[in-house]
Amino acid sequence: MSAVRGEDAVTLSRPRLPARRVGIARALHDAVRPARLLLVAKTALAVALAWLIAPHMPGVTQEYPYYAPLGALVSMYPTLMGSARSSLQTLLGLATGIGLATVVVLTVGPNWWTIPLVVAIGVLLSGTGWFGAGREYVPMAALFVLIIGGQNADDYSLGYLTQTAVGVVIGLVVNVAIAPAPLTVAAAGQLAAFREQLATHLHDIGSAVSTSWPPENEQWAEDAESLADTSAELRAALAEAEESRRGNPRARGHRTRVQASYAELAALDRIAHLIRDIADGIADTIWDRPAGISLDSALPEPLSAACHAVADVIARGDASSSEDHRAREDAARAIRILLEVIDERTVDVRRTMGPGVLTTMHLRRILILSGTPRTEPA
Repeated sequence: MSAVRGEDAVTLSRPRLPARRVGIARALHDAVRPARLLLVAKTALAVALAWLIAPHMPGVTQEYPYYAPLGALVSMYPTLMGSARSSLQTLLGLATGIGLATVVVLTVGPNWWTIPLVVAIGVLLSGTGWFGAGREYVPMAALFVLIIGGQNADDYSLGYLTQTAVGVVIGLVVNVAIAPAPLTVAAAGQLAAFREQLATHLHDIGSAVSTSWPPENEQWAEDAESLADTSAELRAALAEAEESRRGNPRARGHRTRVQASYAELAALDRIAHLIRDIADGIADTIWDRPAGISLDSALPEPLSAACHAVADVIARGDASSSEDHRAREDAARAIRILLEVIDERTVDVRRTMGPGVLTTMHLRRILILSGTPRTEPA
């Protein structure tokens, strides 16, 4: 018994290794995307300019030049609106922390109990959500002023805030001068990949049902659970694409594309739910779960054919060419044949064709939803 369990553990662990490799490869690919490399170059340029300009600031601020590159660094963000927002939030967090430290300096002074008290208040304020990306700088700025500033807390506070602001301004200027490309094209590419993923899952279900009964390969059921995660990632990507368009001089005409992408994602999201429901219904039948209803022996073949035909339509997406129309007609015919078999077997055996009816209804809905036009790259 233990040997069998050991073999099962090895078998179950095998699919995870390729998944991890795919995850690592995807992470490396994301790190060297053109948009990311552009951000890397702009960040390096902003930090270099900040370091060159900081020593020439007037007054005591020139004594703290190292905070200018820090300001440039925190101001760099993939989108212009994100850069502006994070910069303002960082400066607000710094000003608040410096204000807390100033109150201590002007009253009881820094000592063993006022320093941790101010830091605690800073951490408390940072949890309010008022400071966004600058929340960590509230307690940090207060601590730096009290410990590093010491007797020169006034000069240090002025240099700290001013030089950081200088770096922020430089970073914003660099980001505007070299505006990032809107992320709408990348989001459209992710939508196309999601469409292919949905088609692949439905093909896998069709193959699993027709190869043997009960199906020996369980990967199709496990993969269906990942559809919800992909949908959530796409929603975040579209939100970022929408933000990348705001205030961006390179984003003219991209608003329509983003709206079309949201509409397509809504349709694909519903398709994903339907495919997961098909997978769950068949899995209930296979593994005799409480909700499972037996599948008649005459259904696997037409059910598989209908799944494959509808999956082909999902992969095509739009319905603009004659081949697309033929694919949709083939899918409609396959669904109709499946329904005819279900009707015949229901009359013959006088028994509910549960999984077959559920799958037929969902495949019809998927076929309708798959008519949503595909978003074209700019």
